[in-house]
Amino acid sequence: MDTFDYVIVGAGAAGCLLAHRLTEDGRYTVCLLEAGPPDHHPFIHIPAGFIKVGHDPRYTWDFQTEPGQAIGGRSITTRMGRTLGGSSSINGFNYTRGLPRDYDQWALQGNVGWSYADVLPYFKRTEQRIDDADPRYRGTDGLLPITNCDWRHPLCDAFIAGAEGFGMPSHVDYNAASQKGAGYYQRWIDKGRRMSAATAFLRPAMSRPNLTIRTRAQATSILFEGKRAIGVQYQATPNRPAHKVLAAREVILSAGAANSPKLLQLSGIGSPELLAGMGMPVFHALGGVGENFQDHYMVRSVVRVRGTETLNSTARGWRLLREIWKWSLRRPSLLAISPSVAYAFTQSRPDIVSTDLQFHFSPGSYASGIAGKLDSFAGMTLGFYHLRPKSTGFVAIKSPDPFELPRIQPNYLTHPEDQRTVVDGLRLARQLLHSAPLMPFCGADDFPPASANTDEELLECARQRGGTAWHFAGTCRMGSPTDAAAVVDDQLRVIGLQGLRVVDASVMPSMPSGNTGAPTMMIAEKAADMIRGRPALTAEYP
Repeated sequence: MDTFDYVIVGAGAAGCLLAHRLTEDGRYTVCLLEAGPPDHHPFIHIPAGFIKVGHDPRYTWDFQTEPGQAIGGRSITTRMGRTLGGSSSINGFNYTRGLPRDYDQWALQGNVGWSYADVLPYFKRTEQRIDDADPRYRGTDGLLPITNCDWRHPLCDAFIAGAEGFGMPSHVDYNAASQKGAGYYQRWIDKGRRMSAATAFLRPAMSRPNLTIRTRAQATSILFEGKRAIGVQYQATPNRPAHKVLAAREVILSAGAANSPKLLQLSGIGSPELLAGMGMPVFHALGGVGENFQDHYMVRSVVRVRGTETLNSTARGWRLLREIWKWSLRRPSLLAISPSVAYAFTQSRPDIVSTDLQFHFSPGSYASGIAGKLDSFAGMTLGFYHLRPKSTGFVAIKSPDPFELPRIQPNYLTHPEDQRTVVDGLRLARQLLHSAPLMPFCGADDFPPASANTDEELLECARQRGGTAWHFAGTCRMGSPTDAAAVVDDQLRVIGLQGLRVVDASVMPSMPSGNTGAPTMMIAEKAADMIRGRPALTAEYP
């Protein structure tokens, strides 16, 4: 058995960043375990390759949610990254921090050091903001390049102009002073290539002698001496022998909001009722493990387009060859764009104080609303979700078999506030898609159909066609040790145990107002200082 100072489980956004930070001064040895293969597939590094690799089970965890009572009894397939870089190697690139109030709320729940003023320096340290940057909010010296979209489309321009007429100003840095507005997304794409967490953080560390990376190494249990974590057992496949790796200082779980609670439960840490039902001994009772599951429920509206090309035709035949040629010359190309090209943040109702809707606009459309298969007709898509959903669910193991995927029940749309917001969002989406600047391009409403007008009809459309935004969070919630539902404290240490932390999106007490990739990297940046015993970064509050 090999021994390292730290063993990190999961080479996603958090794990890659942690591996870089914990090895950068040469003091500590680190073993990084990743269940999936290396990120060698070329489609991982070509942004448009998400259409292929994002649906390839060799590089993804293909989770199936439990049937949802409030979504017509449907189960939804959702995928997380299963390769170096994790979901940052297969997802949609959009860099979104959320609102200051998100993190101030974390602090108000008793999590000292997690207010917006506390976390802003760590957002800044992670990023290398390219293009205009307000130094009060944005960092320019980090390893993760954040760029503006250099590709333009008349439908995107018209959408942004139309949104401005609804009080969403254009040319706003939604990651700075104000989130409300519309424009082209910021993303981790640079010079036409995906800048995953593996590319940005892990690549610079790979040559260090104090870092060991083991791929195709799925963690199956945490090893303990008494109440102290001392290592991890892992296997390549169910039929291969098990291996053990020891941690002299800490074991750090960065396997994501589905797999981190799963590994804790497999190790006897969690709800006594759940573990007893599996015939498993309870090593450490911690009822919050796997609870508080949160995800953004995305609903997409599609309108048929006339008078201009859309991705539906540009991504086929000779037009696609033209785009490949432009990409090879590092010119703006659809091969180097996010699946959601333009954004809008706004309120669903006038009485809402903060933005609570995030819109994703694409000058293309996908069959049955599923990314990966373009419609045969010309279409444009406007998806959205409630930024801070009230509906919560759970993650739970199905059996003691570590290779069986867990049960995931998001409970989408079960809360009345989420139902009201999704109806308001669909009404606003229809207005935005039929704004004056877009009207010359508008054909028939494909979904929801123009005949759907009442609240009940629109809610039924949302139940029928909504799906995941791939933003799993909250299942190892951070909180006070006196909080029975908390799993980790504000230092991200598993409550009641030693030598064990969780550092990924599962520690979020509540959903940030936007995509979860950037907040997850911030959490890892902050955790790296905690783990190394360094003073927290400080910055003047803007």
